[in-house]
Amino acid sequence: MATFTAIDLFSGCGGMTQGLKDAGFEVLGAVEIDHQSVETYTANHQEVPVWITDIRELHPWALMSKLNLAEGDLDLLAGCPPCQGFSTMRTLNGARVVRDPRNDLLAEFQRFVDVLRPKTVMIENVPGLARDSSFEQFCEFMEGVGYKGKHSILNAVDYGVPQRRRRLIYLAGKAGRIPFAEPVQDKLTVRDAIGDLPKAGLSGDPVHDMPERRTASVKALIGRIPKDGGSRTDLPQEDQLDCHIKCNGFKDVYGRMAWGKPAPTITSGCFNPSKGRFLHPVENRAITMREAALLQGFPRDYRFPSTGNKAALAAMIGNALPPQFIRHHAGRILLSLSPNPGVSR
Repeated sequence: MATFTAIDLFSGCGGMTQGLKDAGFEVLGAVEIDHQSVETYTANHQEVPVWITDIRELHPWALMSKLNLAEGDLDLLAGCPPCQGFSTMRTLNGARVVRDPRNDLLAEFQRFVDVLRPKTVMIENVPGLARDSSFEQFCEFMEGVGYKGKHSILNAVDYGVPQRRRRLIYLAGKAGRIPFAEPVQDKLTVRDAIGDLPKAGLSGDPVHDMPERRTASVKALIGRIPKDGGSRTDLPQEDQLDCHIKCNGFKDVYGRMAWGKPAPTITSGCFNPSKGRFLHPVENRAITMREAALLQGFPRDYRFPSTGNKAALAAMIGNALPPQFIRHHAGRILLSLSPNPGVSR
């Protein structure tokens, strides 16, 4: 008995695909340009063919032919077009316009919708996309070709992710609007996600054991930050770095996560305490890449490349989609597709 089918565009290292599979979809194929992300993706989703290419150079018919799909056959087309040009940091909270060629990739997603005409569509992205004219044009296109869609800004922490992460999600269906998943009651914390991990450096997991390189002065500063949620602002002025004293913002820099709270947003800078509240709650170090992946909601056995390039690995994890956030909303899409909820076709 076949299951409901999906294709993952801009798949990255597989967060969307993991969430779709956890919800019950069969992911037929994926498209991604970054080779390291594809290496990670294929290590975890070996059964899914990946088109390693610039999506602008790929015709949807190539996927349809390879996957034996006709127009309208696909149940779900999902993706997260690269969105750095719309991010809060890049736009200074909307105070400036950023012209990034990656902003045009929403039009490529639209091109695939136009040819495949899937039964449903899901897009996940940064909240800033909602204010851009390209998204307005996309929504108008979707309505014009018969889809009923809606979007909202939701927080991943409300959907089983141990992290505060505001995201735009757009759901659309040919048969009607699809409701968003209901928030979960119990929020996961940092302790829930990483509290029982073995000691970093001695675990046997290369992703958890990647070493840190810090100057003696920075190590000493980290050691003085109060445990379990403390911040550099808790220190007397003589113990703070000159650059921190002169700057009144970015107060989470050199801050510790708190055991009993969700993590802050995991970003591509999550390996560096100078980029945010990325210090371990009690150990005198930044979170490890395994901890970052778990705080994103990846399974504990999710495989990442054994590479010495921590910055590249952090970027891949920080830019990923939290699988549990996707799972919850993909579950609502499944209900909209199935005449008998919970029953595969």
